[in-house]
Amino acid sequence: MAGGKTKDGLEYLWTDKKRTLFGLPLSFTRYYLTDNRLITRVGFLTITEDELDIYRITDKKMELPLGQRLFGCGTIILFSKDVDTPEKEICSVKNPRQVSDLITACINEQRDQFGIRGKDMVGPGGMPPENPPEE
Repeated sequence: MAGGKTKDGLEYLWTDKKRTLFGLPLSFTRYYLTDNRLITRVGFLTITEDELDIYRITDKKMELPLGQRLFGCGTIILFSKDVDTPEKEICSVKNPRQVSDLITACINEQRDQFGIRGKDMVGPGGMPPENPPEE
């Protein structure tokens, strides 16, 4: 886990690569966490980058399969109100519990800054406000 690294004009709170065989970072998938978004960069020759605003995350869960746990890795699954990324997997990263706690701290900081709480992101009956129930 790294903190305060600067690249591309952004300050990263955390960055890591997807771990593959024996927990080694032999992958072209890289994750970056800034104070207000999570960036996933995938590829070698052609790079695809996906950004998720931190305050849009509504829930998260952690999966710790035996193969990943042996090497101190785990997968964090984020659920969000983002249109193109309702579910984001941060696959096989080192120290998943610490990363999850860091994401939670960023979520709370962003929500406090914007005055948003979880109940503000969900309308009546558990439906998002932009999708009213059909009658």
